[in-house]
Amino acid sequence: MFIPGIIISIVTFPGVIVHELAHQLFCRLFKIPVFEVCYFRFENPVGYVLHEPAPRVYQTVLISVGPFIVNSLLCFIIGFSAALQFKFQSANVLDYFLMYLAISIGAHAFPSTGDASTLWNAVMKSGQSSWFQKAVVAPIVGFIYLGAFGSFFWLDVIYGGAVALGLPYIIIKFLV
Repeated sequence: MFIPGIIISIVTFPGVIVHELAHQLFCRLFKIPVFEVCYFRFENPVGYVLHEPAPRVYQTVLISVGPFIVNSLLCFIIGFSAALQFKFQSANVLDYFLMYLAISIGAHAFPSTGDASTLWNAVMKSGQSSWFQKAVVAPIVGFIYLGAFGSFFWLDVIYGGAVALGLPYIIIKFLV
């Protein structure tokens, strides 16, 4: 079933906000000046962070993939608390809301193609990157584009559900 991305972004807006916060968090962590932040809007792109280029390749990589790290962690933490209640059949309305929130956040964990483009340009088109940095960044950019293609097949939402519900169920199964 095809649903336009803007509608999915509206339904899962908490994930968009966390995605942009993650970019901003890594910019702040590396003391990279941020010029403008839009956490959510009803047009494409639905959110963005405009910042100064990072002086180091690893900083550019972490700023670009920061949402994958932050969104995945939050998705798991929030989802785990709700999954416990589902597993023991004592879930209430709050648990269903937390699961929606977790999956929404997880669904926006994948960096955007804009993030991939920024990363590619900073590393591949700069004359200052080593062959090793290029060898590390090329597959990262490839995976970002693969994730963007996969979102057409709901890979992003499936990922959010797997991290929020599937991973906690596996952990609970081994602990109980």
